Amino acid sequence: MADIIASRPLTASPTLGGNLRLWIPAFLVFAVLWLWGRDIAPWAFDYPRAWVPPVRDWISGVMKWLMNDASFGLFTFRDVTRAIAVVIDVPYQIALGLLSGGATVLGVLISPIGWVGVTVVMGLVGHFAGGWRLAALVLGCFGFIVVFGQWTSAMITMASILIAVPLGISLGLFLGLAGYRWRLVGRALVPVLDLMQTIPVFAYLVPILILFGFGPTSAVIATLIYATPPMTRITMLALRRVPSELQDLGHMVGCTPRQMAWRVMIPSAKEPLMVGVNQVIMLSLNMVIIASMIGAGGLGFDVLSALRRLDFGAGVEAGFAIVALAIALDRLSQAFADHVRAPSHAHGQFVARHPYLVGGLVTILLSALIGLAYPAVQSYPEAWQISTGTFWSDLVRYINVNYFDALEAVKNFMLLNLLIPFKRFLIGLPWVGVAGLLALLGWRLGGIRLGILTGGLTVLVASTGLWEKAMITVYLCGLSVVIAMLIGLPIGIAVAMRDSLWRGVRLVIDTMQTLPSFVYLMPAVMLFRVGDFTAMIAVVAYALAPAIRYTVLGLRSVDPKLIEAGQAMGCTPFQILTRIRLKLALPEIMLGLNQTIMFALSMLVITALVGTRDLGQEVYIALTKADPGRGLVAGLCVAAIAIIADRLIQAGAHRSRVRLGLADERTNDNS
Repeated sequence: MADIIASRPLTASPTLGGNLRLWIPAFLVFAVLWLWGRDIAPWAFDYPRAWVPPVRDWISGVMKWLMNDASFGLFTFRDVTRAIAVVIDVPYQIALGLLSGGATVLGVLISPIGWVGVTVVMGLVGHFAGGWRLAALVLGCFGFIVVFGQWTSAMITMASILIAVPLGISLGLFLGLAGYRWRLVGRALVPVLDLMQTIPVFAYLVPILILFGFGPTSAVIATLIYATPPMTRITMLALRRVPSELQDLGHMVGCTPRQMAWRVMIPSAKEPLMVGVNQVIMLSLNMVIIASMIGAGGLGFDVLSALRRLDFGAGVEAGFAIVALAIALDRLSQAFADHVRAPSHAHGQFVARHPYLVGGLVTILLSALIGLAYPAVQSYPEAWQISTGTFWSDLVRYINVNYFDALEAVKNFMLLNLLIPFKRFLIGLPWVGVAGLLALLGWRLGGIRLGILTGGLTVLVASTGLWEKAMITVYLCGLSVVIAMLIGLPIGIAVAMRDSLWRGVRLVIDTMQTLPSFVYLMPAVMLFRVGDFTAMIAVVAYALAPAIRYTVLGLRSVDPKLIEAGQAMGCTPFQILTRIRLKLALPEIMLGLNQTIMFALSMLVITALVGTRDLGQEVYIALTKADPGRGLVAGLCVAAIAIIADRLIQAGAHRSRVRLGLADERTNDNS
């Protein structure tokens, strides 16, 4: 069986190495151009400035026109944006007043619920959705936040999430419905969603800052842009997978289009839609942290301030508070996805029919009233708080003092023997040759459309005048992804078939994925100072989780019957692993590689804070100078790199499925 799987014939379609007569001349032409073409065609290496279109100036000009001159007669564009900001700010202030500190909104005094009331209400929600175990977990998470002195910042973050998540879910559901109902809308949404998810978040913080001002409202709008695409995609996918029998039944009973959508389609797609809700919550939490740079405040601002002060202890405590908040919200959303409401047999009184709602309202009222007499009910006393910040700072200081020479030796070895040579190699490549090879690779993997896309996007990156910075981005991302895969693959292989080990590793990588990206920079900076090596360490740590997760997913998804057949034929455990499990898990591993690249690119923009000279630096400089043109052009270059990698890996994964007999050659994952 193992030999049969290992020697399955390829399909008749062209493959990457299926035609040496094509690839050998292509590489020879590329090598000749690279080695001797600089004197003959210098424009192929350094894109002429005269050819660079002034896109930056166009974008900046459009932004200035929108803010200064654009008018709709009775009101200006600036009036519209400020009105939107006010509409979002009012419910945000109400939520923030209830959660922490109180507020006066539109002349109405709002009394805070206090930490006791919020914690008990969240515990009731957990018990309603998942029973006592979930209630205990939620109470533990919120108790951790309050005991470690992070309550006020956490509630600022929570208020942003309470506004951003319902808006993101509603907008994503609406766009997904439109994309499902009208095919042209669906096709138009795909590239827009790709750009929304691949352009670095810093790039569109600048125009949002200009349009909506500095403050939490801008953070909520940025969060909507970042967190809405997954909900839109999942909505379109879930509605397309609703069984046709249910749709036929809806038509038979005379449902109108609205009834068909809200009473048949959406209830039938509840489970995948709740996965989308979970993604909106997690992405909103992550984005609110990043948006602290434009006035969101909260835990993200604490982490950013700690990074600027190199206060590792304070940053770790704020980071763990984010993890606690993320775990509580994640488990609650998952529980609501699986929650099946039992039929109520209570009749008559409102209390009997809605015990959790009444319990929550009573808790809020009592905590607000008792808090007026006993302030400790609303604000957790500082004397009761615990801090581990000193421990973490002392730990890093101890490592620096006792292992400085060893750390410097590792850093210098990697820089001199790997990072700098690879960086110089990529910077010296001709953009024309790279575009040609990527176009050829795209054509061989996915057809002429993919070839045009990959080659065209490469030329687009060169035409911005940022080719050298783009190659530095590719060099940092490429090395980080290779190292992450070299670490993640063995770990995934080791724990995939051992449930107890996998539970422990999954807990670790779940925690790693909920930590804000800023947190990864602090220990790297404090141990290795600033520079490319520090950036690479932070990117590897951030991008390691999907490499492990998808490896485990692929290996655990292999049909047990094939394993039993291999064992019956006398295969050794090593042969079963290499000739059966890994071959059949290759498509999932390639998708894990795809996600690792996406994580690495998103983290690279953050590493501009530690002195890298890539596209992330361009985006960060644009943010500090409020230059929307510069930021969006650099962001589009990062998006182009991400889309090229995504489409090529998807095409490669599809071809792997075809070779393994898991997919039809006529179907294409990229379509």
